[in-house]
Amino acid sequence: MSSPFILINFKTYREGVGYGADRIARAAQSVMEDTGITIGIAPTYTELRKMAKHYTIPVFAQHIDGIGAGAHTGHIPAFMMKMEGVAGTLINHSERRLTLAEIEASLRAARTEDLLSVICTNNVATTAAGAALGPDYVAIEPPELIGSGISVAKADPEIIAGSVKAALHLNGSVKVLAGAGIQSGECVKIAVDLGCAGVLLASSVVKAEDPEAVLRDLVSKL
Repeated sequence: MSSPFILINFKTYREGVGYGADRIARAAQSVMEDTGITIGIAPTYTELRKMAKHYTIPVFAQHIDGIGAGAHTGHIPAFMMKMEGVAGTLINHSERRLTLAEIEASLRAARTEDLLSVICTNNVATTAAGAALGPDYVAIEPPELIGSGISVAKADPEIIAGSVKAALHLNGSVKVLAGAGIQSGECVKIAVDLGCAGVLLASSVVKAEDPEAVLRDLVSKL
C-alpha cells in the first residue's frame, strides 16, 4: 500500500451501514482519485462484499480469527474474507483485543491468504512487540483517546515518535499508522512528519455530515 495511507474504520456505527457505507466509500474513492493518496475502508462484515465489488479503494476486515475452514461456529476465517474481496485486516483493535497467541495466529492466517495486516497497539512497548511479529503495519492508538475528539497527534506526539522509533528498531520494513482522535489535516501532517505512513481513524469521518469534506481536509496538508 502506498504512503501516505488513510484507513477509515466504520466500526458498527449506524452511519457506516447501508446507504451510509456507500456514502463514505464514494467520498473515499473520489478523494483518492483526485489526490492520489490511498484511502482504505474497514466496514462491518455485512458491507464487505458490496464495498469490494463496487469500489476500487482498498477494503479491510475489522478482524480475522486465526483458523481455517472447519467446525468453527461464529468465527471469521481469513479465507472467507479473501473470498469477499478484502485487501487486508485489522488485528487486535483495542475494541477487539486478542492474546499474543491469537494475534500470532491471526497474522499467520492473513499471510496465508495474502492479506495486508494492521496490528493495533496501545503504547510504545506493544508497538515494538507488534512490529517484531512482522505485520505490514502497526497502528498506535492510545485507547483513552479513541473516539474522544482529542487527537493523539496533538495530545501525545511523543507516543507516536517513540512508537515509530521502536517499531523500526525491531523491524525496518514495518510501517506505522497513528490513530485515536485524528480529525484534521494538521493531525495527519503531524503524524506523517513524525515518521508515520498514515493514520487510522473512525468517527471523525464515519459520523460526519459531509465525509468527503472531512477527507479532503485530512489530506489537505500532505
